[in-house]
Amino acid sequence: MSTLEIRDLHVSVNAGEDSKPILRGVDLTVKSGETHAIMGPNGSGKSTLAYSIAGHPKYTVTSGSVLLDGEDVLAMTVDERARAGLFLAMQYPVEVPGVSVSNFLRTAATAVRGEAPKLRLWVKEVKGAMEELGVDQSFAERNVNEGFSGGEKKRHEILQLELLKPKIAILDETDSGLDIDALKVVSEGVNRARGTGELGTLLITHYTRILRYIRPDFVHVFVGGRIVEEGGAELADELEESGYERFLAAGATS
Repeated sequence: MSTLEIRDLHVSVNAGEDSKPILRGVDLTVKSGETHAIMGPNGSGKSTLAYSIAGHPKYTVTSGSVLLDGEDVLAMTVDERARAGLFLAMQYPVEVPGVSVSNFLRTAATAVRGEAPKLRLWVKEVKGAMEELGVDQSFAERNVNEGFSGGEKKRHEILQLELLKPKIAILDETDSGLDIDALKVVSEGVNRARGTGELGTLLITHYTRILRYIRPDFVHVFVGGRIVEEGGAELADELEESGYERFLAAGATS
C-alpha cells in the first residue's frame, strides 16, 4: 500500500526575474487502488500540480510538502522521484530524436527496477503490452514521439505506465487530442494498470468524457490554484450538466 500526501502546497511559476503564485494551498491524499480526478477550467493550476510533483524546474514550491510513503518528494531529484514510484504522463509528450522506443523503454525500466530486465522476458513483456494497446511491433524501432500522431504519443505514455509499474501515476490530460477509438484503447490500458489494486491514479482533465471509461473514486474541482469542492463520481456528472460556473463564483469570493 502506497500513499502520496500533498499538504498545504503553494507553488509559483518562474517567469524571468518575477514569479507568479499558481497553487495556493493544495491538500490531497492519493492511496494505492484509488483514482482521483482533478477537474477545473483552464488556468486553474491542474497541470502546475502535476509538474510540481514531478519536479519540473519551471515551478518553485514556496511552502508545503509532498510525501510518498513518508519520504520527502521535494528533496528528490527528478530521476529519484521516478525511481521512488512516481509517474507522469504529459499532456504534450516531447520528441527524443535518435532514441528508439525500444531503447528508451528498456533504459527506463533498468533505472526504475535497479537492474536491466532479462532480454528474452523483456521482449515478451513489451510485445504483450503493445498488442494490448493495439500498437504495431514496428513502433518499437521508431524514435520516441518523432512524427507520432496524438494517439500514438498517448499510447506510448500508457505503454510506459504498464511496463514501469509505478506506485502513483499522474495523468495530465491524457484524453487531449484523442479520437473516440484511441480514447477507449488508452482508457483500457489505464484500467489494466489500475486493476492490480496497487496503483494510485491522479487523473487531470477538463472534460468528463474520459471519466466514462475510467471511473474515479474521488473528484476534486480546482479553481484559482486550490481545491474548492470534493466528491465522488457524481460530482463529475454534475459538472457535465452545469459546468464550472458556480465553482468559479465560489472561488472568486473565497
